[in-house]
Amino acid sequence: MLQALVGKSYPGVVTSDRAKAYDSHPLQRRQICWAHLRRDFQAMIDRGGSAKATGQILLEHSNLLFTYWHRLREGRLARSTFHGKVSQLRRSFRTALAQGARCRCPKTAATCLELIVREAALWTFARVEGVEPTNNAAERSLRHAVLWRKSSYGTQSHRGSRFGEAILTVVTSCQQQGRNLLGYLTACCRAFDAKGPTPS
Repeated sequence: MLQALVGKSYPGVVTSDRAKAYDSHPLQRRQICWAHLRRDFQAMIDRGGSAKATGQILLEHSNLLFTYWHRLREGRLARSTFHGKVSQLRRSFRTALAQGARCRCPKTAATCLELIVREAALWTFARVEGVEPTNNAAERSLRHAVLWRKSSYGTQSHRGSRFGEAILTVVTSCQQQGRNLLGYLTACCRAFDAKGPTPS
């Protein structure tokens, strides 16, 4: 489904959680969402026992990562300095993951092993300008659609599903562009009646 959606040769970076569906996309063009990882690290802490120490050190690393990231975005850290700090953090994080992979808690060890295998996709945001360390922006833009689906129970036909997809895309695009939704839809209806081109 992922390849059908974005194409086999999609050149951009896909930012996502660790769902197996994304494993078909090359690691160099993936960014694993650090907000999801932070929840995983907190879950380790909540498990207690040997998992707790692993979760704490991984969460501390992510706290430091976000400190650097926010300083970079605010202009308080040069990109070259950011790269140096992230490089050091990456080495330390890799060591923490290797220790976590030997944890006596099987679930925590499995998560650490999975992250070691996908390690390249943890740091794409530091290498590729314009890529964020989380997929929060995408999740925020989907929130309206998710709430609509839950409150309306979705659609009952293929045609209804296509309309839902189209109208929710238009609503979100107009919001992101600061455009008047009703004005845009009115212009689309007028263009349709006049057999003219659809407004951009």
